[in-house]
Amino acid sequence: MSTITETLPQTDSLQQPEDLSALMVQKLDQFLMQAIDSAASEQAQYWSPDEADPESYQASIQPNRERLKQIIGCLDQRSTIDGLELIATTQRSVMVAETDTYTVQSVRWPVFEEVYGEGLLVEPKSVVQANLIVIPDADQTPEAILGLTNDLPKSEQFGKSLAGLGCRLVIPMLIDRADTYAGNPDIGRWTNQPHREFIYRMAFELGRHLIGYEVQKILAVVEWFQQMDLPIGLFGYGEGGLLAFYTAAVEPQIESTVVSGYFNSRQRLWQEPIYRNVWGLLRGYDDAELTRLIPPRHLIVEASHHPAVDGPPPVRDGRGGAAPGQIITPGFDQVKREAERAQQHFDRLSVSDHLQLVQPAESVIGDAKTVSLLASSLGVSGGQPPASTRIYYLPSAEERQQRQFQQLVKLAQRHLLEAASRRKVFFWDQLDDSSPQAWQQSCQPLKACLWDEVIGRCPSPEAPAHPRSRLLYDQPNWTGYEVMLDVWDLPGEETNVFASGILLLPKGIQAGEKRPVVVCQHGLEGRSHDTCDPEITGPYNAYGAKLADLGFVVYAPQNPYIGQDQFRVLQRKANPLQWSLFSLIVRQHEQTLDWLAGLDFVDPERIGFYGLSYGGKTAMRVPALLDRYALSICSADFNEWIVKNATYHSGYSYIFTGEYEMPEFDLGNTFNYAEMAALIAPRPFMVERGHHDGVAPDEWVAHEYAIVRHAYVGLGIGDRTEIEFFDSGHEINGQGTFAFLKRHLSHGSCAE
Repeated sequence: MSTITETLPQTDSLQQPEDLSALMVQKLDQFLMQAIDSAASEQAQYWSPDEADPESYQASIQPNRERLKQIIGCLDQRSTIDGLELIATTQRSVMVAETDTYTVQSVRWPVFEEVYGEGLLVEPKSVVQANLIVIPDADQTPEAILGLTNDLPKSEQFGKSLAGLGCRLVIPMLIDRADTYAGNPDIGRWTNQPHREFIYRMAFELGRHLIGYEVQKILAVVEWFQQMDLPIGLFGYGEGGLLAFYTAAVEPQIESTVVSGYFNSRQRLWQEPIYRNVWGLLRGYDDAELTRLIPPRHLIVEASHHPAVDGPPPVRDGRGGAAPGQIITPGFDQVKREAERAQQHFDRLSVSDHLQLVQPAESVIGDAKTVSLLASSLGVSGGQPPASTRIYYLPSAEERQQRQFQQLVKLAQRHLLEAASRRKVFFWDQLDDSSPQAWQQSCQPLKACLWDEVIGRCPSPEAPAHPRSRLLYDQPNWTGYEVMLDVWDLPGEETNVFASGILLLPKGIQAGEKRPVVVCQHGLEGRSHDTCDPEITGPYNAYGAKLADLGFVVYAPQNPYIGQDQFRVLQRKANPLQWSLFSLIVRQHEQTLDWLAGLDFVDPERIGFYGLSYGGKTAMRVPALLDRYALSICSADFNEWIVKNATYHSGYSYIFTGEYEMPEFDLGNTFNYAEMAALIAPRPFMVERGHHDGVAPDEWVAHEYAIVRHAYVGLGIGDRTEIEFFDSGHEINGQGTFAFLKRHLSHGSCAE
């Protein structure tokens, strides 16, 4: 390999533009959009309905119902409820308002140990004909939809028309879209995240969801209603429409449901606010498919205007980091198409008329036809609208919002405290530590779970790699080539989805000699050049170039976490498919490993991984899944990762930053960094840690690494793991790690 050529042997000439990173993100985006557009036609594969009779049907869809509960985080045992608690003080009676036909009282009800639902109870003065839960949009108060305030036009005071039906109403309040409390005053950290996003982020990491939390609040009321021998109905608008729909899907005892201002295809879920993001939603739970869980009960879709949400609250001094996202009213034809897709599920069960689509008068929520259909489906004969209303007092919506917000923060933090115990049962109790071989074998189901359920397993590379290269560097000890490898075909496109990187090839490799490879992975917003170019200073400290000087073959992949929202939206598009950004990255590395292993000068048994920062994040996930990496070194990232993603009590937390793609669904209960390292074992594993690295405090790093060390020592392979602390910050130190690489990858061909 002494002759310098313009391309690597057995590769074609690379002719693409000089910076491939933006093109890579663009191609991955196209791949995801194709997958999303295909998802609608693939939804049926996730269902196996038995339509022989109603009992068989309900039994056959129960697994789908349970899966829905899981992905919306509707999992926890609720508190026992035997009634609603009336809210009153010595200075104020429980009565909020009264008409000649009903009373309005302020109430709360237990949901979890630290969480109460809260809202209004509307009690008819005549005989109660049915029980109805009326769920406003997130930015509407129960008082506003009852017309007790002037916050809404009369056409949107749908609670008032429903109160006139002679039904008992409970109207819960929801977490709103303001950012008033989205921060922690005790540590001086604030964001512009809507309250809904702030709760979503910490809950998502822990296998929970704001949707699930609020569905549970509604289900608690349903449980109380079930103690009475009356039909139960739901009416929801906007975010309340979403919750009514999901609640009806998980609770078969709800007779009739109105979904207003929400129903539509979820093919563009990634454009909606992030607090609507649901892991794997497009694997059988697009709105039309979700209706499979409703019949033979009634569903009324009211195609009213949706809440207008242009984005999160504005960025301002000390407040930022919110994810983009909008809510836009779809055209009636769009809603109709989704309803027509849903209709087939009702038709096959011979309850065609149990699905109704209503196009209301302009700007109306709770159209007269909608209300009439709801009343008919509940067997309600109707009541009298009130002639006048007497208001005694109005509850403080702001105080109620703050209480409800803080309760859910505390709930999520309790789930965080419980996460380590859950991981012990889920992960550590399943492992056989009698030998390294037994350990590896017992890790296989857990590795499959990490890939399938947490990272997400997208299709294997299907395109021939077709390697292309071009000469970039000619250094005294090595030459450097930029490389491009196809991964997936993009029909009709000149350029496919690809992987790329830079190969540093030491000079003087003898014929037949096979060298070890170190894969050097850049961090957030980085490029392959950053790790390889000896002229670039900074956190990487040219560690790829230095390793090539030592005689290692070095490959520096380009990972797609570059371009800020351009790459973060990849995560948004991937999540409803039950994929993530790392679903794509793992497959790119698979194709890269195949190519590297086939090079004449590479020893395929000695390919190691060494990543900094986001590259360290890669070092935890990719080698845990791909056994062909012979070792892994995590630099400037290893820490108590679940706490970093979900804690409310530390400024290190991603809750307060703009990295909204960081939460990975249910990672907290399954795989922290110690668990990922355990999947790497018995292969060598090392952590490189600067004392002044702002990623996390030393205590978090040392605590998490102690679990890793304990596992390796218990297997009798304590010499295969180590941690190096050094007196600097977020950078490559390249001292203990280089010695680690020499010890575990080299045997005579590289400098000692």
